[in-house]
Amino acid sequence: MTTDTAAQAAYVVAALLFILSLAGLSQHRTSRSGVVWGIAGMVVALAATVGLASRSISATGLVLIVVATAVGAGIGLWRAKVVEMTGMPELIAIMHSLVGLAAAFVGWNGYLDVDAELSGSLLGIHHAEVFIGVFIGAVTFTGSVVAYLKLSARIASRPLTLPGKHVLNIGALVAFVGLTIAFVASPNMGLLIAVTVIALALGAHLVASIGGGDMPVVVSMLNSYSGWAAAASGFLLANNLLIVTGALVGSSGAYLSYIMCKAMNRSFISVIAGGFGTPAAAADDGEQGEHREISAEETAELLRDASSVIITPGYGMAVAQAQYPVAELARKLRERGVEVRFGIHPVAGRLPGHMNVLLAEANVPYDIVLEMDEINDDFAATSVVLVIGANDTVNPAATDNPSSPIAGMPVLHVWEAANVVVFKRSMAAGYAGVQNPLFFRENTQMLFGDAKQRVEDILRGLDALDAPVPEMAGSSR
Repeated sequence: MTTDTAAQAAYVVAALLFILSLAGLSQHRTSRSGVVWGIAGMVVALAATVGLASRSISATGLVLIVVATAVGAGIGLWRAKVVEMTGMPELIAIMHSLVGLAAAFVGWNGYLDVDAELSGSLLGIHHAEVFIGVFIGAVTFTGSVVAYLKLSARIASRPLTLPGKHVLNIGALVAFVGLTIAFVASPNMGLLIAVTVIALALGAHLVASIGGGDMPVVVSMLNSYSGWAAAASGFLLANNLLIVTGALVGSSGAYLSYIMCKAMNRSFISVIAGGFGTPAAAADDGEQGEHREISAEETAELLRDASSVIITPGYGMAVAQAQYPVAELARKLRERGVEVRFGIHPVAGRLPGHMNVLLAEANVPYDIVLEMDEINDDFAATSVVLVIGANDTVNPAATDNPSSPIAGMPVLHVWEAANVVVFKRSMAAGYAGVQNPLFFRENTQMLFGDAKQRVEDILRGLDALDAPVPEMAGSSR
């Protein structure tokens, strides 16, 4: 067996392992095995690529490849070890930016180092691949950087609304098509520089135009972009595995974005065009009445007398790292005979599946973690709802206020329960910048403070309620 044949066989094995990885990651119960399959596939792919490259490069070049791989692996292991779950969305965004940057570099290299054997139509196809690869990579790069800056709160989450922003986006796409035709007909560095600059500006503008409340969809969309960027690099490098892997990531990311858009009542085309996420209306900015407060001890009493409880977590739970005491609270209530379930909105947190991962990390049973569509009809018959760090995903303005920026977005109908306790640090608006009328409803009470500490206080309150009352000194026997 030749080196080339062995490498191609290894690529087939790696591609199958990546497909198994995606299948495993589709369910909580198999997610760990999915990660293992993905790691195994990448190890096989890297080994095959280094072995294939060793035929045509010098020993020095091979050493540089191995060193670069080791450095990259070390950085990846370090970041994976130190990153908090709250920082996972921005970490993924910045990783997408690196994929886009790599694709743009591969495209530029394809222009600077053209295979001498290419001619005629094949040369034209090569130049088209170069141009398209650079464009997709550059859009992914700057779009992901802006997403990282928004998710990490380094820039404001509100959408950028430039005059004629749709015209700017469409103009950039039209310019890309025209420049591509010109480049295929007459390749030159000026055109490649022009499309790189246009793509960098377009990527930044597309994501900057999207409001904070829709950032989970943006992360998924950028995941798709990074996949197509990788596929474009695969065509340039004549690497079948990169083409397959990129297509898998691109198509799965696009499908996930579509599902999330349906869950949020958003237009998929609007997401791609960066045309949603308008600023909050003035009527939503101020308070809408008087709110009521509740203490942890009073919440414990409320839970003690409840027959059913639904917990709806959000990004605030992740920030406070409250998933472990929340899991303990659910366990204690279930031991008392209380029906406890979790209601998860499709875009709760800053990342698809964010809350599911946190609850699985705390060993919350899978069968009591329900999606929005599975639990929304049950709120009306629920004694107590605990809203822990969620905001926009439980906002009744989405159903009651047609002028709200989140109007039409499906939300968890927590306000239909008999009692609602909202865990928040303050009365500030959520990530989307929209005030929440839920906080001022008659059946809602606010429990202020760090979510983890407040849940721990509730646990102590339940223990105190269970403790036997000591006999008074001197009482008759």
